Amino acid sequence: MRPILRILCCLTSFRACLVSVFLAIGLFGTSVWAVEPFQLTDIRVEGLQRIDAGTVFASVPFRIGDTYTDEKGVAALRALFATGLFKDVRIQIAGSVVVVVVEERSIISSIDFVGTKEFEKEALVKALKDFGIGEGQPFDNALADRAEQELKRQYLTRSLYGVEVTTKVTPQERNRVNVTFNVVEGSVARIREIRILGSRDYSEKELKGLLELNETGLLSFYTKSDRYSRTKLNADLETLKAWYLNRGYLEFNVESTQIAISPDKQDISITINIKEGQPYTVTAVTLQGQYLSKEDEFKQLVTIKPGQIYRAEEVAATTKAFTEKFGTFGYAFARVEARPEIDRVNGRVEVVLQADTQRRVYVRRINVAGNTKTRDEVVRREFRQFESSWYDGPKIKLSRDRVDRLGFFSEVTVDNTEVPGTSDQVDLTVSIKEKPTGNILLGAGFSSADKVSFTASVKQENVFGTGNYLGIEFNTSKSQQTISVSTVDPYFTEDGISRAIDVFYRTAQPINSQGENYKLVTPGASIRFGVPFSEYDTVFFGLGFEQTEIRGNNNLPDTYFRYREQFGPKSTAIPFTIGWSRDGRDSALVPTTGYLARVNIDLSFLADQRYVRTDLQFQQYFTPIRRVTVGINAELGYGSGLGNKPYPIFKNFFGGGLGTVRGFDQGSLGQVDNLGAYLGGNRRLNVNTEVYLPFPGTGNDRTLRWFTYLDVGNVWAVEDRLSLSSLRASVGLGFSWVSPVGPIKISYGSPIRKEPTDRIQRLQFQLGTAF
Repeated sequence: MRPILRILCCLTSFRACLVSVFLAIGLFGTSVWAVEPFQLTDIRVEGLQRIDAGTVFASVPFRIGDTYTDEKGVAALRALFATGLFKDVRIQIAGSVVVVVVEERSIISSIDFVGTKEFEKEALVKALKDFGIGEGQPFDNALADRAEQELKRQYLTRSLYGVEVTTKVTPQERNRVNVTFNVVEGSVARIREIRILGSRDYSEKELKGLLELNETGLLSFYTKSDRYSRTKLNADLETLKAWYLNRGYLEFNVESTQIAISPDKQDISITINIKEGQPYTVTAVTLQGQYLSKEDEFKQLVTIKPGQIYRAEEVAATTKAFTEKFGTFGYAFARVEARPEIDRVNGRVEVVLQADTQRRVYVRRINVAGNTKTRDEVVRREFRQFESSWYDGPKIKLSRDRVDRLGFFSEVTVDNTEVPGTSDQVDLTVSIKEKPTGNILLGAGFSSADKVSFTASVKQENVFGTGNYLGIEFNTSKSQQTISVSTVDPYFTEDGISRAIDVFYRTAQPINSQGENYKLVTPGASIRFGVPFSEYDTVFFGLGFEQTEIRGNNNLPDTYFRYREQFGPKSTAIPFTIGWSRDGRDSALVPTTGYLARVNIDLSFLADQRYVRTDLQFQQYFTPIRRVTVGINAELGYGSGLGNKPYPIFKNFFGGGLGTVRGFDQGSLGQVDNLGAYLGGNRRLNVNTEVYLPFPGTGNDRTLRWFTYLDVGNVWAVEDRLSLSSLRASVGLGFSWVSPVGPIKISYGSPIRKEPTDRIQRLQFQLGTAF
């Protein structure tokens, strides 16, 4: 009888195989330590419960009729263990038959978490699945131990240092198990103390104010800034370094950091040891390397001046400007290195700007990625860098800004990659992240100006991915009923001429205190074209038709009564429109720099209503300090009748409320008629100043901000005298959020200059719902 070779493999917690070879003593007591090669007549598998035998046969390196060797047996063991399906594998040889004896791993039937509050269970299940533990997968004790450690590590990132995690494995029928992770989270460890040691020229308090991590304070429950994490600390250390480098301390260094946790794991102390060094003054800026014989042009870009303190931000800005300048000549991979040459004795530094142009390249292809709805042409037509043209950095940046200003995308990036096999070609990839461009506005109930009202509108900025706009509005408020349809084709022609069409039916009931029942009913339509004259300038012109009817009894306010007596209850206007717009903002949605200027003139002289109406607007944005934006908006309006015709009363400007002077009720500023009607005026001035600050705990997210404001303005009738003393003013604060469900803006204001006839409305809001 042939001896039986038994090979045992056991899997330790480190998944290492320990192979033991036993030689069974044969019938005659003869022992050997190897099996002579023989021809297989059969292969059997024993121990399978759920796994198909074909899985085993596919893994072993031998078949019936092959010659079996010890090497093939060892290879079979390794292959079967590598599947991760088996806890134990043995190979027995009886005669010319190989018997593969396996013990299957248990299959995870379910995974549950008990005691988890800091993390969502769904997120933990997904994380473990990525880690290799999930429902329907083989259970491995070693992997479960590692999962415990990973869970603990995740809790440590949330400052829960007292967390305890245990795993409970409950056997089920058919070799299945339920895995339960029991978590005792414990209390959050708070930062009780932060020390910055080694500072000589700046106070510890000033330096601590630069850090995102903070000692426990009043708002810590919301900002969670008193929760320690190594990632946040590293970011704070970089902030400290950048702060010192901007003040000339070229040799600043963080010598060490110590983190101490109290015995009860409730308190954390952080100690940062720094070495300031000395501040350095710039003595000269020298250009070295390849500058295309245009050194004078590059020198004009240098913002670092001899005699000033070394500032890393200015050095970085200069190297960036140099790189962009090289890009205008097609050198996409130019490198500019700023090398400080330090004179420690005198505290001086010479900045050497070393340039290496690399090679000139042209753009082979422009690709658009990330768009699932928007058509490629909508993005491509905004590009000023063309395919098969020399690479031009400023044109690429301008193109990126133009795509971003479309308002269809939350992120826009442009990357260049070298074309394989070439040395002078690159491909550009425009990566975009689409956002909802449709808006449904539904309102019912109490509004700022109209008490009970219903409002509905449907707007889509990017209809079917074409870049066209379509809007339908329906408003049933007390003072304004509107039905309107608007459409805009931004590329009505290939040259970028836009076309806008509006059709509307408006019924307005002027705000009054006597409750008189009279209305202004105005149906109309207009068409408008926009012609781009530069990358930032657009000229508009158009033509419209509208008819206004004054409905009501004879008990009208004097101004409306006189107008109806002169023109009758109905009068028409054919306004010719001309306008100009320049948009130099960095973003249309949440601008931080740049400006916007607009002029619009309506001129009607071919019908009953003969007038000119002018609107001027200017906006300026700037960022005086990091993450703080100041915005200034100024608007001026003027209207006048032409010839002997009076200026139409229903073309008046109105003031008060959102968009004009907050803190006052909508449209409630200006002249009041004999029946208490707010008539507005033919002249308007508004100046709004806002300071936007980041919402606590949101980092650099510009879509969620709070703001303070100062509004000044008023409207004046024809007979009113313009004077600064008649201006209204208010101050307040507000909350602005570009949310996933639409834009939200809430403000609370308090008038600081008002008149007895003014109506106060402190809380005002706008709300939209996206789809």
